Amino acid sequence: MAKVLAVLSSGYANEEHNYVTGWWAEELFAPIAELEKAGHAVELASIKGGKPVVDPLSLNKAYDPEGKYKKLYDSGIADKTTPVVDVKASDYDAIMIVGGHGAMFDLAHDSDLHAVINIVHETNGIVSAVCHGPAPLVFTKTKEGQPLLQGLNVTGYPNDMEPEELESLLPFSLEDEMSKIGQYDKGEGQEGFVIWGSDRLLTGRDPGSSEAFGRELAKKLTELEAHPLDK
Repeated sequence: MAKVLAVLSSGYANEEHNYVTGWWAEELFAPIAELEKAGHAVELASIKGGKPVVDPLSLNKAYDPEGKYKKLYDSGIADKTTPVVDVKASDYDAIMIVGGHGAMFDLAHDSDLHAVINIVHETNGIVSAVCHGPAPLVFTKTKEGQPLLQGLNVTGYPNDMEPEELESLLPFSLEDEMSKIGQYDKGEGQEGFVIWGSDRLLTGRDPGSSEAFGRELAKKLTELEAHPLDK
């Protein structure tokens, strides 16, 4: 059984524009289902700890028509998270950064999270992120001072999927920032698009890629358990 640390945004609010965001429900719950089905364990962390703010849009019928993610959220399984600063990164075989626009505000530039990501990476764990989750990976640098994503094949939420009304509220363009340092691919015309940038770096494009993302991560962790010398 591998241990995975799922990191969520604690949330962000812009009262002037009546804008509230946080982590995206499908991007946590769909990968967790795949990981647990494969026998792996998932623990949760966020910047502030405690109950992180879910993006309310991710629980409405437009994005959760069957209400299955709302039911999981209402069950309270995402109510308790460890503050990132208190995480012992070496305890985990993988880190999974959950998307939602909130990741661009509080996860992206958090130095404690960058440190956790680097430890997982340096100890041959898997670094993974879905949708807006790659935001902190963009700004993480290795101990040699190089961008973690330098030259690697990556994906994340593309510009042409961003709602126009949010463009002026977001701190940066994820696609633009990823393109500066990595080989960005939005998987034009493909569903459930995920990319292995290396055998230890996995990124997924959007909420609809969450299940495939979780399945790929679970498969790799199972392979590493079967062949521990490969880690």
